[in-house]
Order: sequence, then structure tokens, then C-alpha cells
Amino acid sequence: MLKNKLVFLGMCGLLALTAWKSPIDTSSFSEVTLADSTHEVRSNADVTKVSAAQLWVDSTLAGMNLDEKIGQFFVIGTYSNRYESYYTSIDRLIKAYHIGGVIFFQGDPYSQAELSNRYQNLSKVPLLVSLDAENGLGMRLALGTSFPHQMTLGAIQDNNLIYDMGMEIGRQCKRIGVQMNFAPVVDVNSNPLNPIIGYRSFGEDPNNVAEKGKAYARGLQAAGVLACAKHFPGHGDTQTDSHRTLPKVGHDQTRLNQFELPPFKALIDDGVASILVAHLEVPAYESRPIASTLSAPIVTDLLKNQLKFNGLVVTDAMNMRGVTKGKPAPDANLQALLAGNDLLLQPESVGASIVKIKQAITSGQITEDEINRRVQKILYAKYNAGLVPFQTIPVDKNLVKELKTPQSEALRERLYENAITLVKNDRKLVPLVQLDTLKISAVAVGESENNVFQNTLRKYANVKCYTNGTKTDERFYAEMLSKLDSSEVVIVSLHEMRQKVAQNYGVSWASVDFVKKLVKRGNQVIVCAFGNPYSLKNFPEVPTLLCGYEGDPFAQKATAEVVFGALPALGKLPVSVEGLFPVGHGLTTQAIGRLTYGLPEEVGMNSGKLQTIDNIMNESIRKGAFPGGQVVIARKGRVVWEKNYGKLTYALTPFEPVRDTTLYDLASVTKVAATLQALMLLNENGDLDLNQKLSYYLPDLKGTTKENLIVRDVLMHQSGLLAYLPFWEKTKPEGIFSPDFDLRVDTLNYTLMVARDLWTKPATIDSVWKWVVQSPMTTQRDRSGRYKYIYSDLGLIMLRRLVEKISNQPLDAFVQQNFYEPLGMYNTLFSPLMHGVIDWKIAPTEDDRVFRETLLRGTVHDQNAAIQGGVSGHAGLFSTANDLAILMQMNLQNGYYGGRRYFLPNTVPMFSYNYTLRSYRGLGWDRNPDGNGNAYISSYASNRSFGHSGFTGTLVWADPAQELVVIFLSNRVHPNANNNLITSLRIRRRIMDAAYEAIEKTTLSQK
Repeated sequence: MLKNKLVFLGMCGLLALTAWKSPIDTSSFSEVTLADSTHEVRSNADVTKVSAAQLWVDSTLAGMNLDEKIGQFFVIGTYSNRYESYYTSIDRLIKAYHIGGVIFFQGDPYSQAELSNRYQNLSKVPLLVSLDAENGLGMRLALGTSFPHQMTLGAIQDNNLIYDMGMEIGRQCKRIGVQMNFAPVVDVNSNPLNPIIGYRSFGEDPNNVAEKGKAYARGLQAAGVLACAKHFPGHGDTQTDSHRTLPKVGHDQTRLNQFELPPFKALIDDGVASILVAHLEVPAYESRPIASTLSAPIVTDLLKNQLKFNGLVVTDAMNMRGVTKGKPAPDANLQALLAGNDLLLQPESVGASIVKIKQAITSGQITEDEINRRVQKILYAKYNAGLVPFQTIPVDKNLVKELKTPQSEALRERLYENAITLVKNDRKLVPLVQLDTLKISAVAVGESENNVFQNTLRKYANVKCYTNGTKTDERFYAEMLSKLDSSEVVIVSLHEMRQKVAQNYGVSWASVDFVKKLVKRGNQVIVCAFGNPYSLKNFPEVPTLLCGYEGDPFAQKATAEVVFGALPALGKLPVSVEGLFPVGHGLTTQAIGRLTYGLPEEVGMNSGKLQTIDNIMNESIRKGAFPGGQVVIARKGRVVWEKNYGKLTYALTPFEPVRDTTLYDLASVTKVAATLQALMLLNENGDLDLNQKLSYYLPDLKGTTKENLIVRDVLMHQSGLLAYLPFWEKTKPEGIFSPDFDLRVDTLNYTLMVARDLWTKPATIDSVWKWVVQSPMTTQRDRSGRYKYIYSDLGLIMLRRLVEKISNQPLDAFVQQNFYEPLGMYNTLFSPLMHGVIDWKIAPTEDDRVFRETLLRGTVHDQNAAIQGGVSGHAGLFSTANDLAILMQMNLQNGYYGGRRYFLPNTVPMFSYNYTLRSYRGLGWDRNPDGNGNAYISSYASNRSFGHSGFTGTLVWADPAQELVVIFLSNRVHPNANNNLITSLRIRRRIMDAAYEAIEKTTLSQK
């Protein structure tokens, strides 16, 4: 909704701000033009409002003596992290010299707000409180929010985001009593060696700088904060630092008008409130070798007269050596005022400077009428910034919470996501799609373990991660070259980089050499640079190159997501890179349907309401419903809640917290996460007819009571099968294991693990099948003679046999090959101990004293699945909440995920539909019973939603109506399966309720 131009009114050549939101209602201000001293207004309301401002300005000015007027020019620097004697010295300056404003530097929001109140109460005329917060309060204040640097913002193509950021920074400034922010920087950074601008600039394209500068300034001023474009007439093409010396801009006026000045012209036309003049030597406009701040030809002739700027003109800090070198401070301050500046920033020797200015008035160098006009301009700015009357800033314990809102963090996240730039993609490697055929490793240079970038990579694939915090350890690089296979994809990420040119932007030559060797020997190398884009010059031979611009966690996360296609690559380089890449270069990619990870507010959810889940889980653990668990909530393809709670057991030692990678026994969730996935695929491939008899595919059912079972009826649990039979009891008659079981390690004959140190023969699987086939049918029928709905494990045991018969492949291998590996679900598998998973990574289930006589950890809890070696159609699968979120998201997206189609678009909707009046279920999927929910399903769930629960305390759910996925995993059967608090406390339902209730502006009763 970008974003109406702001008009700043000239009133007798004075500043008045209009068309912005401020504490004063200026919504009915119209543009005012000048005819000498006459105000031409367009409505009575305008007259009233202009008159109110003019009345205050005129009366205030009339009550001021000369010293008080001159004091308005001075904006002194101050800090909020010092000591009382320091604050008292600022008190004295304000009172003694009638200071016009203060600029805060280091401190914290609480102290600054309190000091602002203190200083304002000392001042006869409200102080103009300012902050140099180019990328937000965090640039100066501890606990403040830091938004991306302007170079990062320069890569973003949607300038509405820049406006939103400006407005949010403005909101935060207003909350702590700041009326002026010295931003945006609109220098065109055309010199890569610039030591002081660089990453602070939007880049080297004048138009891009102008458009983004306007958007930022509009946002600030919409929030009621004066924006300040800097550093006039352009500091972008310099190679020295004006804090230490006087940089020279040697270009002629033609060049300056083409590159340096256009952004300032654009912001002036757009109504920017103020402009800061830099300390630069600019021979094209000033023949004397003096700072531009002290030059009337630059400040008055060029800025005010030629460019017609009527707003506040501010000097750069007057304590910088670029202006004070060889010149006494009072002389420099006077010369800056005579040049045409209105505000003298961070002046030295205020008292002596006031004396010097009074002497200049006496000598006729400047008239008191001119002093009055400048002071009037400052007073109008203060009035329109909402300082009349001054209102005390509320300071309480919630201040930081009010500043760092979830919406603010969501905006930060969105900015970084839109900036990530894919610079090279010669082999079309990004996004990575074929996860089942790629071997991927990641090497983080300058970063420690568990960094955000690599942790995010691991959410998508089984990435082996290595780190080297020193950057220059050549032994590490040599070790990596020997350890990494030449066929691997190697993702090299560069961290802790420098934004300035010094030390090669923080890129070590050892790391550059390492990358070159990887490329030379044939590795598919992806380099991700979390720093200045100029650093990309070090990697001309790398075929795949991304720029994340900064090391912020959001930038690291977003870059990893672009690599895997969860996010599109949208950014464009804001600068050119040494002949390799032109400004504006950037390759775009499309998102390929993988989950992203971010904040609830990004997808219309309220993070505060989701906090209810913490309360539910902590209460459940405290009451002993389970020792711990995992919860994942995703909406619109974004995981917005991913938390682990509690421990793996109730034991005090060893301390085993639940982690992202903790595997849980899914119990009956296996039915939909494994068996049903296989059946859907076989059906759409034409290999399975749902209306056909099982005996058509399994001939050994012919001549039995199971001969006429229809596949569809088995899936809907209405085929007449019994719910459950304890087949495992047949393996342990009278409490003694049959000869088919062995209590030793696996041998040639005993190869199926039932529990640790308990094995059985493969023939036991055939025994289970025989027992199922021979099992009696139910006698329960409805009035029409049809079998009633009976939720049955036996049917899924049979369907496992069906899958394996048709596919000629074991069920576990079939789903691993067709789903889990290509989806990146590398923590999902049957029989984890048999696959080398260490047991401490697995949540234990029951301490089984009846059958297996041991604590179950890594072998399936369900007894009938256990005697089949842990693989069955109704139970046996282990997984994590993140993996299951991937699977459910794929089903929610009708079979599409990660650039691959696993099902035809109509397959999942067909299987999740309810076709029968005998139950509420779909084909294999559980559904919301009659729209009213139950102990584990929310009544908010739509009639299109589907999922399943598990006996061990698990739940997976997807709702297309809200694009919502809910995953809950626990080991509620530990240490005793008789613990049913999870049901009596309705924990799974309450968590699902919390997810729905966190959805903003949604009528949840609409099913």
C-alpha cells in the first residue's frame, strides 16, 4: 500500500510536517504554499491547525531571549549507560545554554526513556530528542531491535517492506521519546573501498538508493518521526573516513548530478523532513578546501536554493576531525551556522560557541532576523513532531516487550528472506531437489557447532556438518579435503565476516584456497557468504554462489531455506562485484513446496496465544501424563511452533532432555504414515483397486472367512474384522517363550528383534498372518446386515501383506524408498536399533514386565508388531515431529513437496473423504467425528481435515481449510501403559485447540 507522498509545508519559509500520523491529528492538513508571508490554506480546519502551530511558535519565540534562541541550534551528544555525575553535567548544559536537542548514543531503552523525561523537564522549550538508528534501536541500545543494514535492504525488490521497516523503527523511536532519526543513508556507494559508508548504503544504483530512501523516510514520518537523509552531497565515493580526516569528492558537477545528488533530490521532492550535511571537500561546488558543512555554496546555494529544500538542515557531528582539524570548535560551529545549517550536531565548546555567534550578530555576519527564522523552523519541527505539549514517556517493565513485538520480529524475518541473493547457479543445483540421490556435507567457516545455518540445513536432509571457528586452521581444511568424498555436494558457509574492506571482508585466504581445491577436484560446491557482497570477488570459480549479507540468525535460516527451495531466491545485488557481477544481478528461483521455519505472525497466527501450548505441556508433565514430548505447528507451509518439552524419562539421572532428533514410537500413526502412504501410491499407479477383494491379491485368503473382504471396507474399518487379538500370547504360553524365540543376540535363525536381547525367527511373521486369517469375524451388524464400524488393527496387518505382495518389496523398504528418503525424512524408520540408532536418541516406552520383561527403548511397544520384528502395517514406525510435519505437509499439499509429486492431486482428497454412514472416517484417515471433536481432535477441525492418533501418545493432523498441520509426540506409556492422563486431560485436543485459536481473524466455527 505504498505509500502516499509526504508534503512538508513551507510557512514563511518554515517547516511544517503534514500527511503523517503523529500524536497531533494532522489528517485534515492540506498543502500550504507561500506568497511572501501569506499562508494560502484550503479549509477552515487547515486554518485552525496552522494557526495553532503558528500561535505556539510565535508565542514561544517572543518569550525567548537571544541566548535561548541561539541555544536551539545545538544538539548535544549524550549516553544513557553512564553515571549520575555524567547525567548531572548534561543537566547543567541544558539549563545553562538552553540546548535545543540531544542525540543519544549507547545505553538501553529504559535508561534513555527515563533520561529523556528528566532532560525534557529541565528544558523551557521541549528538546528535540534524536537517535542515530540507521537500522533500528539495536544500533545504539542494548535490548533494542536491529533490522538489516541498508546494503542488505538494497537487495530487496519490494520497497513496501522498506516502508514497513521505517514505520516500525519510527514506532519504536516514538515509544522511547525520540522525535528524530538520522536515517536513511542515501549515499550512492560506488566505491567498494569506502571505509565509512559501504554496508550503510542501499548500494550503487542511484535509482535504487532513491526509491528505498523514500520508502524508509515515508515510513519513519508516517510514524511521526522526522527522517533525515544523509550525507549530503554524497559520501559514497570516498576512500577516507570523515571521523578522522576530510575526504575529498573530486567529481565534477555533471557526475555529481548523475550519481550523488539524485537520491537527495528524490527525497526532497518526496517531503523528507531534514537533511544532514557531510564533512566533505567538494571542489565542484566549493573552491576552498573546507568541509561541505562549512560551505555556504553547498548548504545554502546548492541545497536550499538550487534543490529548493526548506526542511531542517543538520550538520554531521561537529566533533569529527573532518571538520575540526586545525579549527577551534567555536569557529567551526559559527561557520556551519553561517553556511546555512539549522542544527549543529554534537558541538564542542557550546558556551564559547554561543559567545562567538553573538559576536557575529553584533558584527553583522548574521542578523537576528535570520536567527529568528532559523529558530522558527526548529520550533515548527518540534510542534509537528508532537512535542507540544510534552507528554511524559511511560517507563515500566513491559517497555522492551512493547518495542520487540512479535510483529517486529516477523518483519525482520521477512526482510532477510526477501534479500537473499542467488548470485550464481551454473549447474542449476539450487534448489536441491533429489535428496535421495545426493550426498551432502556442510562446512561452516568462522562458526561453532549448532549454528543456525547448519541446523536449518539438517531440517531438510541428512547433512553431515563440520565447523571451523578459527578460519585459518589449514590442518582443518586438509582434514576436510581427505574426509569429504569428491562426489559430495559441499555447502561452504562463511561466517563472522567483516562488513568493511579491511582484512578482505573477513574472508581468510585459507578458506578461499579450500574452496578452490574442492571445485578443482570435482565437488559440487555451494558457497554461502554471510557478509558484504563485495567479498564474492574471492570466489569467481564457484559454480553456485549465494549472498546472505549478514550473520543474523534470520539471514542464516533464510539462506538455508533458499538452498533447499523452501523459499524462493528474490534478491538482487545492490552493488557490482569487480567485473564478475553487475549491480542488480540476481537469479530468481521458485519455492518448491518445502516447509519453511519462522514466526507465527508471518502466517496470520498470534504467538502470544500459541504460548498456551507451553502451559498445557508443562502442566501435563507436572501431573505425570508423560515425561516429555514434541510439538510442531505449521500453517501455510511454515513451521511456526517447534518445541521440545521435558525429558525422556522420569529419572533424575541421567538427565536426558527431549531434543529435535528424539525418536518416538508412533504406534497407530504408522497406519497413515507408512501403510496408507503405500496404498495410496499403489492405487493411483493402477496396481490396487479399492473396490477389489483382498483375496484377489492374496490368494491364500480364498476359502477363508476373509475371502470377501473389500479393500475399501478394510480401510474404513467396516469389514467385520475384530479390533484386536493378543497374538503375542501364543508366543509365550504359560509365561515361557516358545522355541521360535531366543534370548541371545541375533543368529542365522533368529534375525527379527523383538526387544533388546530378545529375537525371533522370520517364520513368526507367517505365524501372525496365519493367526489373522484364522481369527473369527465380528457378530456386530447394523439393521441392514452390514458389519458395524470397528476400529481394527488386524486389517492393517493384512494390508501390510497386501502392499508387500503387490510391490514385491518389504513395507519398510517401500516407504523408505518412495517417501522418507526423497522427502528428507531421515529420522523416520522402523526398527531403529537394527539400523544403528543409539538408544539414548530414542524415547523409551513401557517397562514391560509381562511379555518382554524389559524396558522398551528402540523396539516397538505394540506386542503384535514386536513379534513381527518391529515392522507391521498397524505399528512399528519411529519418527520425530519435524519429519512427520514434512509428511503431513506433503499430504496437505495433495501429494506435492520439495519439487516432486508423490501423489496425483486428487489422491489424498479422495482417501481423506468420508464415504460411509457407518463412521466418520475416511479411507485409512481419521477425521473429526461429527464436527464435535473428541479427546484428541479439536472441534475447530474442519470437515476436510484428516490425521491419526497413536496409543503411545501421538497425533498427526492436517486441515486444508486452515492450511494447518499439528504434530504431537509423547511417550505417555512410559513407564506404564495404564497411565491414561493424556486422554482424561484431553491434552492432544487442547493443543490442537490452541493452534486453531491462535489463527487471527478467522471464524473457527466455520467447518
